Amino acid sequence: MRNLPLLSMLSIALFGTGCSNLDTRPLPRPTSVDVPRFMGDWYVIAHIPSPPEREAFDAVENYALRPDGRIQTTFTYRKGSFQAPLESMHPIGKVEAEGNGAVWGMQFFWPIQAEYIISWLDDGYSQTIVARTKRDYVWYMARTPQVSETDYQRAVERIKDMGYDLSKIRRVPHTDRLPPSID
Repeated sequence: MRNLPLLSMLSIALFGTGCSNLDTRPLPRPTSVDVPRFMGDWYVIAHIPSPPEREAFDAVENYALRPDGRIQTTFTYRKGSFQAPLESMHPIGKVEAEGNGAVWGMQFFWPIQAEYIISWLDDGYSQTIVARTKRDYVWYMARTPQVSETDYQRAVERIKDMGYDLSKIRRVPHTDRLPPSID
């Protein structure tokens, strides 16, 4: 029964009544995304967070291809401090036919899928920005827990150019180590 409030929060957070930006321009996206190459660990460097992520520390998103072609996602984080226990969420991603690997549906619970658009990806698959058309949530992620200040500022500028309100951006605190995985 403990999961019921979390499901309600996720439902409201991902699909709910929150105000979103009125920008209706299509989001940018790479010409194509090599989905197998995109798999693995991504540290959340900065975000406009959904409610469960608002106090995240050491936030890491891990993607793994399943035999059925869907993507097993494990999001681990510490709520409120580096000393907090690890928590996790396990949505399932589905690469949509449109978008050449850049458009996914992310399912936290059946039957609803949240939009997930890889809006920017560097050539080395070491940094990415995941966005939503509603401009309500965004995630800047990297393969390492820290990025240079120059890279960070460039990412924030890209997010701004996509039509996001930068006053809502939160930089995620990270230790320099990968949190141990949760099963």
